Amino acid sequence: MLYKFKPILKTLVWGTESWVLSGVPGNESVVAEGPDAGRTLNDIYGGEFPLLIKFIDAHDDLSIQVHPNDELAARRHGCKGKTEMWYVIGASEGAHLFSGLSKSVTPSEYEAHVLDGTITSILSDYKVAPGDVFFLPAGRIHAIGGGCYLAEVQQTSNITYRIYDYNRPGLDGKPRQLHTEEAKEAIDYTVLPDYRTHYVARPSERVELVKCPFFTTSLYDLTVAPAEGLAGDGPEQTVREDISALDVFLAFICMEGAGTVNGVAVSAGEVVLLSPEEKVLELSGRMKALTTHE
Repeated sequence: MLYKFKPILKTLVWGTESWVLSGVPGNESVVAEGPDAGRTLNDIYGGEFPLLIKFIDAHDDLSIQVHPNDELAARRHGCKGKTEMWYVIGASEGAHLFSGLSKSVTPSEYEAHVLDGTITSILSDYKVAPGDVFFLPAGRIHAIGGGCYLAEVQQTSNITYRIYDYNRPGLDGKPRQLHTEEAKEAIDYTVLPDYRTHYVARPSERVELVKCPFFTTSLYDLTVAPAEGLAGDGPEQTVREDISALDVFLAFICMEGAGTVNGVAVSAGEVVLLSPEEKVLELSGRMKALTTHE
């Protein structure tokens, strides 16, 4: 079976989010069409769906934040933690994001940087372009900058520790709550030389981007013909892949262009969920997409 869902649109102080596949209680995706129209994602799955997929359109900078891991989230909130990843779909000139610490600091030094408004000075700052990928395990400080449009794949969790918010008001005119102290224990203070995920794109072939205990995400680029090596208005590309060994629900995330997934039409900004009964993935069109599964 294949399912398409109604998006859940959210307006925030920094821009908008479209939750295109969500099992978060109170924000469950609903099947949009077909014989199962009206059923929730969790009903289809038979429990809480483990992944949350969003399209994020940042008009302004998001807050500096971090997410707890499963152990800390269970202890504090009775829920799962949040590991996630970003795929940059679009970026305006000068668009950037923060991912990870740029230098070693102690928890007390981190807190001092928050209090004096210099927290961004100890973060790794990346100018971004379409196709950039960042993996964000729980505990990694991060923030999306204004001008970024991206797809996000994450664990099903809505726990965010907001560390710093540029002293701006929320939509209600009041300062948004900060979680500086809660974040202190959640942060992974390890410093890495590079936080960007590096990969080599291959036309019309699956390219694995992230494989972690919570999800595996791959890229399919059908905008470039293998024989051409160039994007353009050439013939539609096709992919046929045996996925019988997966035996799990597979989410297909169309980020650019349009085409079909196992005969179902899909366009940019849409997700199609394939049930474990689907043993083959057949793609056709001129599109750029991700697949992800637990």
